[in-house]
Amino acid sequence: MAEQLEFFPVQSPCRGICQSDDRGFCRGCFRSRDERFNWQKMSDAQKQEVLRLCRQRLMRKLRANKSNPPEEPQQPSLF
Repeated sequence: MAEQLEFFPVQSPCRGICQSDDRGFCRGCFRSRDERFNWQKMSDAQKQEVLRLCRQRLMRKLRANKSNPPEEPQQPSLF
């Protein structure tokens, strides 16, 4: 695949929420540890692929949260 010329550098998706979830992905940008540490060494095409994977991870998380509605606290009956 031919690499498309980019006029602007691909910006980091970092949102400043640097915490890993239980699967090892950042809770803010959804990058893996390797993707975060090697971002500066990647080509623009590699960065675009990482961004595509991050969008997939976000959509997967949103779908999982939608199927599991948050539990409402149950108030005990007074009667």
